[in-house]
Amino acid sequence: MDYDVKLEKVRLYCDNTNAINLTKNLIQHSKTKHIEIRHHFIRNHIQKGDIEIMFVKTENQLADLFTKPLACDRFNKLRTELGILDMKNIC
Repeated sequence: MDYDVKLEKVRLYCDNTNAINLTKNLIQHSKTKHIEIRHHFIRNHIQKGDIEIMFVKTENQLADLFTKPLACDRFNKLRTELGILDMKNIC
């Protein structure tokens, strides 16, 4: 609101389909029973409609730029998509 940006939903991009399914499925599975209540934050906000999770292919996941060692070509592609460097202007 300080920047005059108003969003109805916060959009999160995730490349893990199992994580996305866990946020949408209200049934507790035996493999997820160890998750503490405080970890259901995202699920609760999805139910309220505050957050929307969108699937993105792994090769297009921009967060990988900051969290994983990448091959040079993939690093440059993701860096360009973030607008950090325009590859067209490099001699």
